[in-house]
Amino acid sequence: MATGIGPDELRERRERLRAAMADRRPSGLVVFDQSYVQYLTRFSFLATERPVAYVEGADGESVAFVPEFEVARVRAEAAFDRVESYIEYPGNEHPMRVLARLLDELGIRGRIAADQDGYPGILGYEGPSLSEVTGAEVVLAAPALEALMARKSEAEVELVRESARWCEHAHRLLQEYTRPGTTEAHAGLRAGYEASLAMIDALGPEYDGGLSSTDGASAGYRGQIGARSAWAHAVAHTIEFRPGDVLVSETSAPVWGYNAELERAMVVGPPTDEMRRHFDHMVAAQRVAFGALRPGVACADVDRAVLRYFEEAGILDTWSQHTGHAIGLRNHEAPFLDVGDPTTLEPGMVLTVEPGVYDSAIGGFRHSDTVVVTEDGMEILTDYPRDLESLTIPA
Repeated sequence: MATGIGPDELRERRERLRAAMADRRPSGLVVFDQSYVQYLTRFSFLATERPVAYVEGADGESVAFVPEFEVARVRAEAAFDRVESYIEYPGNEHPMRVLARLLDELGIRGRIAADQDGYPGILGYEGPSLSEVTGAEVVLAAPALEALMARKSEAEVELVRESARWCEHAHRLLQEYTRPGTTEAHAGLRAGYEASLAMIDALGPEYDGGLSSTDGASAGYRGQIGARSAWAHAVAHTIEFRPGDVLVSETSAPVWGYNAELERAMVVGPPTDEMRRHFDHMVAAQRVAFGALRPGVACADVDRAVLRYFEEAGILDTWSQHTGHAIGLRNHEAPFLDVGDPTTLEPGMVLTVEPGVYDSAIGGFRHSDTVVVTEDGMEILTDYPRDLESLTIPA
């Protein structure tokens, strides 16, 4: 059974980041982004207007900087050398100024490596930048962090693989509960609830990392029902399924923070000839992408291969979005299977492959599968039927 990332791998990640930033000679590191903090420390927190930061001195000493009410939890559930706090945001003294004193005490001054120049402006947060409160030069560590996160370890791949299994389970339930006369909410909530309980029971008492007691598997359509399925990023509505609807599903199942993605184009009732044509082109385009994915190939070239198929098939007018993106601790990560991304694919990179065919009069057709680049090609981690017969909902 997959488990969370262990302390040895976390230590190695931090060492690799220090090595990547060594030529900039920073006096220390400050990380604000929730995903970056989780990647480096496995510490999960609910990102609100209250600043949270991971601080690391030049000697590797690890410090969590959190609001006062988080201190007890952090000491009980995390493994930092120190936990420092501020009273509240915005408070009588802004948390960033408290952080500046802490950094000075730690000898972190002059030049600081940080993922960004201060806490991000979310949920109404306002505050001075890190460079302003410290007077230091901030050198950005985000590019180095993204590069480290792009190539997954064996342990990370196993967590994504486990997530894929639960996406498959949630999707089977979703497909079973999707019937004419019911709604996306009824089908999705039922499937997600049942899959989540099964996942939590199977992963056992050590499973953690969710920010809510209801975090788990989810399944649904996000409004991609009927003609709305032609909108690649629609939003949910209370829509009844009807014969003739084209559907594009979505599933998620974070396992110790790591995500796979499984999506399928489906049809309610017997598909028309035009639906079959679009569906077949979509499957063929995904097969082209699979064939292009291997180490040493540029992300851009995978997308170009798919675009070339669209052009040669005479369906370029149905193109709407790039071929895919990396995935892991975030649902979307770099690099991107896009003509504008020259990143070279390397073993351990985990990506979604999801070229779609979109017709505003009929709907959208998109399968999304999660794959890992291997030493000699790629492996598909999501295992779910791709043929139209298996994905036709009884009417």
